[in-house]
Amino acid sequence: MSVISAERREHRAAKREARSGAGPTVAGVEPGVNPGATAKFGLFGEVLTIGLMMTVVALGVVTLPIALAAGIRHLRRFVAAEDSRAGLFWDDVRAGILPSLIVGVPAVLIAGVLALDVVLAGSGALPGGEVIAVVGWAGLLVLSVAILFTAGAWSPSLGWKAAARTVPAAIRADVAGAAYIAAAAIFTGVVTWALAPLFIAGIGCAALAVVAVPARRRRGVHSAE
Repeated sequence: MSVISAERREHRAAKREARSGAGPTVAGVEPGVNPGATAKFGLFGEVLTIGLMMTVVALGVVTLPIALAAGIRHLRRFVAAEDSRAGLFWDDVRAGILPSLIVGVPAVLIAGVLALDVVLAGSGALPGGEVIAVVGWAGLLVLSVAILFTAGAWSPSLGWKAAARTVPAAIRADVAGAAYIAAAAIFTGVVTWALAPLFIAGIGCAALAVVAVPARRRRGVHSAE
């Protein structure tokens, strides 16, 4: 009996590994959707690891878009149980860092203007300061969501201009998803304001949100069918 029980446990373990994409194929068992995401602790560790790598790239500030894009592509590969070596992240960074300045430089300038408006509105130096502050914060949120969507659409073959052009249609197609990504952007800002090193976890979670939101949408479409 103990031998049979041990064989059953081994078979069940093999099936779990096969479904996760981490183990060898078992007859009659297909890997599930996003098999790399089934190991929750492993996914959490990968989010923190890629968050640290993204933070290093984003230290240049104008390099934030390519940091996000490379991190999002890395997490997509990880959750799909594909090749997710760190070297591929750095390959994406090298391929997109210079072209990304077409997005990064204007984004930093716009963010600087909006942040200045918020500061001045809070100081009472501007008439209608409360309204200006609300507009400033809303503008920063919209800018953050646009950057996340653009980074999520980027690939070395597509390029930054084409990726940016997909943003309006992507938001219209999934308004709820855009709200989730906006929440991820707010979360990143709040935890960074609370404790600067938490930016590592925050940016990793934001990248994961960009990966997870479209997957959530596909599941909803499939269930409706």
